[in-house]
Amino acid sequence: MSDAHNEHESAIRTPKQLVAAVAGFFLVTVIGIILLVSFVTTSKLTGAGTDSQSADAVEARLRPVADEGYVLKDANAPKVLLAGDAVYTANCIACHGTGAAGAPKTGDIAAWTSRLAQGYDTLIKHAIEGIRAMPARGGNPDLDDVEVARAVVFMANQSGAKFAEPVVPAPAAAPAEAAPVEAAPAPEVAAPVATVPEAAPAPVAVAALAGDTGKKIYAQACAACHTSGIIGAPKFADKAAWVDRLKQGNAVLYEHAIKGFQGKAGMMPAKGGSAASDEEVKAAVDYMTAAVK
Repeated sequence: MSDAHNEHESAIRTPKQLVAAVAGFFLVTVIGIILLVSFVTTSKLTGAGTDSQSADAVEARLRPVADEGYVLKDANAPKVLLAGDAVYTANCIACHGTGAAGAPKTGDIAAWTSRLAQGYDTLIKHAIEGIRAMPARGGNPDLDDVEVARAVVFMANQSGAKFAEPVVPAPAAAPAEAAPVEAAPAPEVAAPVATVPEAAPAPVAVAALAGDTGKKIYAQACAACHTSGIIGAPKFADKAAWVDRLKQGNAVLYEHAIKGFQGKAGMMPAKGGSAASDEEVKAAVDYMTAAVK
């Protein structure tokens, strides 16, 4: 009986044992907390696969926007002329890569034979000034003559020609300094004569002038595409083709005509590939929209 009773007695029988047990319990608890904190603070967190607090991640968030694709250019720096293949890819491939608008496809020797027979100078002249459905300078008025020539040579040489690469012309020599000229005596100024201001032109005359300008620019720069509807251009006076474009408003139509536009249906070069002013291009847009209203 005494042995059975002893089996249920506690292991802590004295005050010293109780103090030691409590101290041990707290020591184990503190050590466990320290180990847990150390594990959490030193381990790399996993989530989306990257550490948002790493040095690289912080630097990427603080990096200036300019480092992400914007390049500052010196407007006064000399222009770097592009190679022929670069000009072709950026400006010519839309038509000469597919044969759109009757353009001879690059590499099609049969289509280029009659063109090459015209000679190098004629080909370059047509590319710079434009001919039939092809706008001047491929629709990019910022291209230099040498860049246009390089693109033509690139296409022609892949289509049976053996033209030499165009060279950049040497800059003209600076004119010699002229000898100083003595200042001439100031002429006598005649007394001002009173003039009667001319009457302002009538609004009807102004409208007629704007219409004439729009018709003229249309014939020079727009008719090649908008008369036949090539390269996705809405045909002149075709109300069904213009209805969605009229809904965009004049401001959008002006911007697309001046800056150029490329969409799913086709492409339009800036200002139709011409050197017309913004106001002249707007007048041409008004001329075309007036025909479908």
